[in-house]
Amino acid sequence: MTPDDHPLLLRPIALARGLSDDELARLVRRRELVRLQRGAYLGPDVAPDERLRLLATVAGLRVPGVVSHASAALLHDLPLWRIPAARVHVTRRPPAAGSGSARVHLHVARLPDESVAQVDDVPVTDVTRTVLDLARTTPFESAVVVADAALSRKQTTSELLQRALAEMGPVHRARRAARVVSFADGRSESVGESRSRVLIHRLGLPAPDLQTPVYGARGEFLGRCDFSWEEERTVAEFDGRVKYGRLLRPGQDPGDAVFDEKQREDAIRDAGREVARWIWSDLGAPRAVGDRLRRAFARGRRRP
Repeated sequence: MTPDDHPLLLRPIALARGLSDDELARLVRRRELVRLQRGAYLGPDVAPDERLRLLATVAGLRVPGVVSHASAALLHDLPLWRIPAARVHVTRRPPAAGSGSARVHLHVARLPDESVAQVDDVPVTDVTRTVLDLARTTPFESAVVVADAALSRKQTTSELLQRALAEMGPVHRARRAARVVSFADGRSESVGESRSRVLIHRLGLPAPDLQTPVYGARGEFLGRCDFSWEEERTVAEFDGRVKYGRLLRPGQDPGDAVFDEKQREDAIRDAGREVARWIWSDLGAPRAVGDRLRRAFARGRRRP
């Protein structure tokens, strides 16, 4: 009972197909449809998620708008770390007014046509504008996670972000957005790496280089490290993953993989570098990560 190309069945589509409200109610009672919310239905085997709820809410708006902020990030598949997404964010151009509702967060702002894209046939702020909106309205760390991901996936560029921010003019919290744009780096390949960069910055430690090639004492390529500090002769990895080839080959015992990684780490040290590691839970203990890095820096400076 749902469209062939989409799991969401909206009431206007159902009525256009000849179904009545009574028939829709009967299908729900028979569990042939599941009511997601008023005027929106799913097949019985479709699990409701935030994206489907968002699309259903947008379809039910009496006054149309452009999906924006966290809701746009959700449609663009950008990571929302500690950014609430339960309410649907919609931007309307002036002179629109309103306070939104429990389900809809309404924004009123200038929005050039070139900053609007289409996702699932829904008007949505493009990735560049979405990053900037979140950079102005969410905490620095959360905004950096979004900006890094957009740059890493080549959905925008630093130049596009800077230009779009300048064209927005003296908007509220523009300086906050400029700080995020300046700090964002597309070489960061995960939420954890982005959070690690923010943590290192807040600790007042030197900014690392990212995705650095590492070679052994005989010049053999060992892979890439998430972070490196040349002067301190130190490299670091987030979450214990080491990008030095395949961790677990088909048929390989996990213990052998761990042993291989230990050998690779020894090879890095033999080549004259210290190694530091941390995992997701460590990001909640900044002092521990900072102490670990400072000890590695001190050892690295003592190397001949």
